[in-house]
Amino acid sequence: MIYQQRKEINMRKTLIMILLMVITFALQGADTIRVKQTRTPVLIDRNDNVLFYIRIDAQVSRKLNKLALKFSDDTPLQEIASIKLYYGGTESAQREDQIFYAPVQYISSHAVGQTREANPSYSIMVCEQQSPGKSVLFSPDYALFPGINYFWVSLQMKPTTSLLSTVDVEMVYATLDEKCAPLIFATERVPHRMGMGVRHAGDDGSSAYRIPGLVTSNEGTLLGVYDVRYNSSVDLQEYVDVGLSRSTDKGQTWEQMRLPLHFGEYGGLPRAQNGVGDPSILVDEKNGTIWVMAAWTHGMGNGRAWVNSMPGNGLETTAQLVLTKSTDDGRTWSDPINITEQVKDPSWHFLLQGPGRGITMNDGTLVFPIQFIDAERIPNAGVMYSKDEGVSWTIHNLARNNTTEAQVAEIELGVLMLNMRDNRGGSRAVSITKDMGRTWTEHPSSRNLLPEPICMASLLQVKAADNILGRDILLFSNPNSTQHRHHMTIKASLDGGLSFPEQYQLMLDEDFSWGYSCLTLVDRETIGILYESSVAHMTFQVVKLTDLIGQKKGR
Repeated sequence: MIYQQRKEINMRKTLIMILLMVITFALQGADTIRVKQTRTPVLIDRNDNVLFYIRIDAQVSRKLNKLALKFSDDTPLQEIASIKLYYGGTESAQREDQIFYAPVQYISSHAVGQTREANPSYSIMVCEQQSPGKSVLFSPDYALFPGINYFWVSLQMKPTTSLLSTVDVEMVYATLDEKCAPLIFATERVPHRMGMGVRHAGDDGSSAYRIPGLVTSNEGTLLGVYDVRYNSSVDLQEYVDVGLSRSTDKGQTWEQMRLPLHFGEYGGLPRAQNGVGDPSILVDEKNGTIWVMAAWTHGMGNGRAWVNSMPGNGLETTAQLVLTKSTDDGRTWSDPINITEQVKDPSWHFLLQGPGRGITMNDGTLVFPIQFIDAERIPNAGVMYSKDEGVSWTIHNLARNNTTEAQVAEIELGVLMLNMRDNRGGSRAVSITKDMGRTWTEHPSSRNLLPEPICMASLLQVKAADNILGRDILLFSNPNSTQHRHHMTIKASLDGGLSFPEQYQLMLDEDFSWGYSCLTLVDRETIGILYESSVAHMTFQVVKLTDLIGQKKGR
């Protein structure tokens, strides 16, 4: 309570100071500078990352003379390669009465082969300081266009930067026509977290990468799977393979992409009519085998599989459910194993996995989340399991209708929670089964606790014995919004999913993206997330559990 009161008093003092500065500088005839600090991943593999957006409405000012920044004492300056100031031009007349902070996206996450540095047609580099010190002073002396002007500050990290590092920087002052200008900040100061662009548009000749899954093997290896969408970002049916990236150093570096599942020109049909995708990955924690499940579509004339997969189990009529496995920690993969006849009800139009990851239960049972379109063309979610190390698989009953992409967790011994994408929108659906999907009950959090914009999400149960906090933790990630796929957020629950308190939530990416994500426990102290971010198609970040939840047990 005392801390909160002090915080409110300090905020009032800050607002009063800003107001006095604005009044003072207005009397001096200085224009105001609006500043927006970003909250998006700083990619170690990018040459440019946006730190600040700057907007100057030049009514009386002719030049931007100086711009001063200051890094915090705990920022690892030795990891910073350079910091740059760019000019982004002016604004279009139709948007002049609205507050924007950039005329365009300066660095694209979708332009093939152009995702790692500023697009030179949209920006002019004005100043650069390599290996900067704690204080940075840009002296651009840059002539302003009459009216609105946009600048932005870029950060480039060294390749050896730790994923656990953060950069904390503030804009101290700026001068227009040799006079200090008032600064109005649109966002609060928040440390910038590092990330790695595991897959970018254009890598390996692919237009897009989508649908992440992520696990940590028994050997501690990170294995990320995803769709390799060669021609465009559209869903099956298209030229799509399942790709895999492997890291043996907790995500700092990633090996060359592998293709665990790809069908080429099978059956004499073009590659774009043999697509396989929406992968889910699972580690058998008892024997170390790694499984990947995906939907293979043969034919369908390049129409969307969601509406063109038909009843029956034949290869030419319905999507096929296929598996591949690795017994050498993800280095090599088996030939496809088709289990469609074994598990699919022929009346269903489509059976596929819930993309992301599956789990090993405490008794060794392997479980994948599933989704299927039934005979009435209604989508439903459920689970599929194996009690014989993947030899045979079983499906019982749906958890809830009009649901699709789901993730599963064992929240108590023998108790499965299914967290589902719900076509009704607004919030996630959550159900519980104690008998492997024969019967289901709605969880108290269902349709009221976890906002969603109708999107895939991730669910991960971390056992008390496996983490530094010594508590059972249920983790969840998704775009934390009911309207748009933005505000990618990780949330933690200490009561089995009954609540996800705001103080146990961390937003990683405020901007718009495709929004799919998958979580894993990297080690006892750290969780990892592979997700579709605003800065790269497949972005990997790590977060300390103590950053998300608090101090270690006993402190």
